[in-house]
Amino acid sequence: MEIKRVCIVGAGLMGSGIAQVCASAGLKVILFDVAPEAVGRALKNIAWSAGKFVEKQKVDGPVEAIMARITATDDLARASEADLCIEAVFEKLDLKQEVFRKLGSVVNPETMLASNTSAISISTLAAGVPCPERVLGLHFFSPVPMMEAVEVVRSQFTSDEVFDRGKFFVKSIGKEPILVHKDVPGFLINRINFPATIEAMRLVEAGVGTVEDIDKGLRLASGRRMGIFETGDMVGLDVTCGALTAIYEETKDPRWFPPAVLRRKVMAGHLGRKTGKGWYEYNPDGTRKPSTE
Repeated sequence: MEIKRVCIVGAGLMGSGIAQVCASAGLKVILFDVAPEAVGRALKNIAWSAGKFVEKQKVDGPVEAIMARITATDDLARASEADLCIEAVFEKLDLKQEVFRKLGSVVNPETMLASNTSAISISTLAAGVPCPERVLGLHFFSPVPMMEAVEVVRSQFTSDEVFDRGKFFVKSIGKEPILVHKDVPGFLINRINFPATIEAMRLVEAGVGTVEDIDKGLRLASGRRMGIFETGDMVGLDVTCGALTAIYEETKDPRWFPPAVLRRKVMAGHLGRKTGKGWYEYNPDGTRKPSTE
């Protein structure tokens, strides 16, 4: 079955980005969030971002046509209209399980259900809904409109048909599918990247190097467009901490336990760009303040 209408559950950074790329690819989008103010911010950000892509001729416009494909709602029953529902809420297992239970009760049996989680078990989420074979992971990377890769994750229940449809959906919105054939904590890319992220935090914690120098070294010596800490501030320190905690809880391997410096920043509410302070400090317009060091 061709995917023509997508429901995105969660209008935060990831959900709004997914909504933008789907609408830009010509799909109808239902954007759900329980908080009306979150949806309002998301629509404003999507219009601004889509406008930049249209200006650069990277997507077909006009912006008004892209925005007209997006319907905002606080009624989850609207998910019944979709061919594919993508959950993009905060990285907490109990919250995601609640979303999947509610989706399972309102959507059609043939509707595909996907999670944008970066680390939580897709199999665990699938186990709580009818027809778990229709559930898979679709892990987008931030910022969604710019990042080309999407991990397509097969759970222990995912059928071959649904896995293939997930792959073709990713291609249909102009992204490249990275196939994850086994549902392991962290999947592929984060499983590779997170050890470096943890080590960078521990080096800062030990006073071996500064946040600024580590990021600069990674950009200049490793060819990264953004340093580890710059990326962390964009994604959100709470998101990174939640993903690491999820991997640790499933594996009980201490190497995945979030470093103290990360946990303390999260407890202090220093979550990155969205709060004005994370590994770096930011001005109200989102630009980074100069380092005082």
